[in-house]
Amino acid sequence: MSYGAAAALQAAVFQALSDAPALAGVAIHDAVPPSPAGTFVLLGPEEVRDASDQTGPGAEHVLAVSVISDGTGFLAAKTIAGAISDTLAGAVLALARGRLVNLTFQRATARRIDEGAVRRIDLTFRARIEL
Repeated sequence: MSYGAAAALQAAVFQALSDAPALAGVAIHDAVPPSPAGTFVLLGPEEVRDASDQTGPGAEHVLAVSVISDGTGFLAAKTIAGAISDTLAGAVLALARGRLVNLTFQRATARRIDEGAVRRIDLTFRARIEL
């Protein structure tokens, strides 16, 4: 088992989202920006487990991608979340290290934060990587 492909997976996810026409103009970050106004995508937490088998070493990455918006209502955030799901679920991504076997959507949670002023949708994906 190795965490070695984590940076490669993040880079590939970032690139896929950056290249998605449905997400044109949406900022994508891996840290909350200094003045988090508007709507943006945040590449977030990740858990990795050993997924080695008889064919060789591997890892299962469970990663979160969040949409954060101070806009009124959930519609804009849900539209962006849907575009993220459409872009990543089943995507074939080239990694700088390892080989992505599959990338699947697992779940999403939509909620209000900051006393209801901000909407946050956390999407969770599972990536199986052979190393």
